[in-house]
Amino acid sequence: MAARGASKAAGASSGAKGKRSSSKGSAEGSRRRSKLGGAPAGGTLVVVESPTKARSLGKMLGAGYTVEASLGHVMDLPKGRLGVDVDNRFEPEYIQVRGKAQLIKRLKELAKGADRVLLASDPDREGEAIAWHLGMLLGVDIDSPCRVRVHEITPSGVAAALEDVGTLDMNKVFAQQARRVLDRLVGYKLSPLLWSKLQRGLSAGRVQSVALRLVCERQDEIDAFVPEEYWQVEVEALSDDGRSYTLKLEREDGRPVRLKNRDEAERVRGIIYRNPLVVSSFKSREGLRRPMPPFKTSTLQQEASRRLGYGPRRTMRIAQSLFEGVEIPGRGPVGLITYMRTDSLRLSDEAVGAFRAYVAGRFGDGYLSKEPNQFSQKGRSQDAHEAIRPTDVFLEPEALREHLTPEQYRLYDLIWRRAVASQMADAKVRTNTLEVQCGTLGLKCSGVEVLFEGWGGLWPLGVKDRSVPSARLGEELKAGEVRLEQRFTQPPGRYTEAGLIKELEEKGIGRPSTYATIIETLSDRGYVDRDEEKRLAPTTLGRYVNAFLVRHFPEVVQVDFTARMEDQLDRIEAGELEWRRPIEEFYGPFEVKLEEVQRTADRMSVPPEQTGESCPECGKPLVIKRGRFGEFVGCSGYPECRFTKRKETSTGVKCPKCGEGVLVMRKASKGKGKGRSFYGCSRYPECDYASWKKPSKGGDVTEVSDEV
Repeated sequence: MAARGASKAAGASSGAKGKRSSSKGSAEGSRRRSKLGGAPAGGTLVVVESPTKARSLGKMLGAGYTVEASLGHVMDLPKGRLGVDVDNRFEPEYIQVRGKAQLIKRLKELAKGADRVLLASDPDREGEAIAWHLGMLLGVDIDSPCRVRVHEITPSGVAAALEDVGTLDMNKVFAQQARRVLDRLVGYKLSPLLWSKLQRGLSAGRVQSVALRLVCERQDEIDAFVPEEYWQVEVEALSDDGRSYTLKLEREDGRPVRLKNRDEAERVRGIIYRNPLVVSSFKSREGLRRPMPPFKTSTLQQEASRRLGYGPRRTMRIAQSLFEGVEIPGRGPVGLITYMRTDSLRLSDEAVGAFRAYVAGRFGDGYLSKEPNQFSQKGRSQDAHEAIRPTDVFLEPEALREHLTPEQYRLYDLIWRRAVASQMADAKVRTNTLEVQCGTLGLKCSGVEVLFEGWGGLWPLGVKDRSVPSARLGEELKAGEVRLEQRFTQPPGRYTEAGLIKELEEKGIGRPSTYATIIETLSDRGYVDRDEEKRLAPTTLGRYVNAFLVRHFPEVVQVDFTARMEDQLDRIEAGELEWRRPIEEFYGPFEVKLEEVQRTADRMSVPPEQTGESCPECGKPLVIKRGRFGEFVGCSGYPECRFTKRKETSTGVKCPKCGEGVLVMRKASKGKGKGRSFYGCSRYPECDYASWKKPSKGGDVTEVSDEV
């Protein structure tokens, strides 16, 4: 294939930590040099990424196998410099990851004493790159059957993987390498420019900067929005035999109507009181609602955010633990879900058969779809994986509850229900629509009734069951209360994390493995903050960074450009494109632009964000500042005045523990909840009350968390 034959991707020497790899260490060269030979008999060494996965596989494989964890990447680009030879067709310079010398030494010793080495890192681009680097370090012939791709950590799933040992997919490696090099060029070239033109410590990224642009443009829409007044009219109507309807004004003189003020609403009320309500139409239509597909990465993150309140990073951490294995009494370690980084909606025939058997046994054949339901993903998808599903449908969430953490149980329950429901029968609903004429006015009432729940037995249908009784054509109804309600048009809402992920996916930006990182990076850099509704709001700093990038590098932060680049990475993986070509096409114009902006652009001053408070020590305004542990409040008179305090927002609710302080919103700076908002007593450290739950005005807060 084109990418395979043309590339000389930089490899890695097995020398001392930090030693630069030579051009002989390329992907092509590693195929010729890396041979496993002469090793004494010692069974099979299996190398995975995480210790949890290693423990689970070790117990399943038993004697004859040694399972070790690489703890992620063992080789990467250096952190302190560019690490890409721009003049040598973007040859990457890989070095051993700092701090892993002893681990790599141990893996080499184990590999020497093994009969066979199997590389079982995660089955995606990143995992393929990790396997490639491990292969070179451990002297494995990457053209030999050495690559194991485990999609579910169960005895049957592991056995199937061992029966299908293959070679490394170098096209997948090249796709990961192209992304890594491209991101390094953008980040390491743009970030210093931001330092010189805005302020030190800033960063830019190929994907994160586009995501920031989306957040800022949504805020711009909100800021520019001018609300418009309108009035809604509702009529309570009764039939002679006691049927009731709530009618809404829809039309006047046959055209859609919008009442702009109270006078117009009062005029309409007068028409209703002076004229009879006559039924002009009643329609009843039955329809089917197909089940939702099983989860892929993006939809799992969206639903976990919407239903459980979990952020993307938290969702993926929990899903990783469910995938890698949970100890179940009597069964040992069991991976409860299939691989969780996927954009495929496909289910294996075996899984579909198991789901259908479960549904028939629990609900009856009437709840089964007539044929197995198939779901397809629009555009390109990495169909090597299945959708996210339980590995054993008969391991019901409730039966496992005592063996899981609360967050594991809630996420597993979500995944289990969605996957099983995907193979259930369509729900049947009836939609009734009543239209009434009142003089020149047209009023309407509609409702949906669930006739058969089908897949709604396991997953919410999203239907508000509301009955609209049938009515006769020409029937006259009696007008009861006529309600007038003043309303105002609303601006678009800020993105939730789930909403931003959906937008990124729809626009073709990023990949399943990157969504969580994109959002957390924006937060860690101080470019976005979360409001009280956990929606993403750009900070002053974020808006200035975005404005600079949009003004000077519109092509880099252009949604279409980033989406096209993702498509090119997919083409590299498919073997349709040589990995250096997209980088070469991008970098020439980018380098010219960099030099021009560095020479001509004026320096921008980012104004500090005011808190509206005065410094208690010197009286100068207090401003929001950012340090290594996140944002804090400091005096604008620094360095003459060094007053600082935590950044916090008062809720006005008294502390339920001490009764003296008030609860304030703060950001957790460490632990599992780092970056999350929590509510603590304003008298801290005298009072250590803390809760993740937002307090109500009545002060009903009881949860105390030691994790904050």
